[in-house]
Amino acid sequence: MDKQQVLKDIYHKLIVSCQARKGWAMHGSDIMAAFAAAAQEGGAGGIRANGPEDILAIKRKVSLPMIGINKQWQEGYAVYITPTYESAIPVIEAGAEIIALDATPRPRPKGETLESIIKRIRQKYPNVLIMGEISILDEAKRIINMGIDLISTTLSGYTAESANVKSVNLQMVRDITALTPIPVIAEGKIQSIEEAVAVFEAGAHAVVVGTSITRPEIITSRYVQGINAYFEKMTE
Repeated sequence: MDKQQVLKDIYHKLIVSCQARKGWAMHGSDIMAAFAAAAQEGGAGGIRANGPEDILAIKRKVSLPMIGINKQWQEGYAVYITPTYESAIPVIEAGAEIIALDATPRPRPKGETLESIIKRIRQKYPNVLIMGEISILDEAKRIINMGIDLISTTLSGYTAESANVKSVNLQMVRDITALTPIPVIAEGKIQSIEEAVAVFEAGAHAVVVGTSITRPEIITSRYVQGINAYFEKMTE
């Protein structure tokens, strides 16, 4: 698919993140494919998925643009979202139109740098969009001249540098869009329709929502907590 067409297809759209780790009730490529198919039926404009197995299963059922990642945890390294060039290859080969990379300055396995990974992807896969995932504005400033196609706020609130962020980071969306014409994908801690709309008001190109759509155990717990809080208040 043409890169500009992909950007057009996801413009002002909801991208649904369909991920489940091993040990979670919803873990399994078939389940992720079913979630993705339901998201497409509901009008989503794209899917975000982890690992080649899930991506391949989803691609068999869904025709939407795919943001692909490859989560790999390695001892001694905080970076885990597609941390190396080798981790990116199977995701791209599985059909992801967009490959997302941790774009923080934290050390990577094998001494790789973000710049070198981007360069190698560009050389071998020129038709794939590259998205840098950041946690603070300084990281966005650092990567805007590295040749990336999109910037996402995925890691805001999930690094030591951004630990103070407890909700959707609208200000960072505003700041990045003021800084660069590179499209911004808003993701992270978006828990309501109102917050999803707010990221577009802040200038986002697209919004990614995962937990509030595809984590039924979390959604259930929110209802349970709300109900329990009500009855606790009634008995005070």
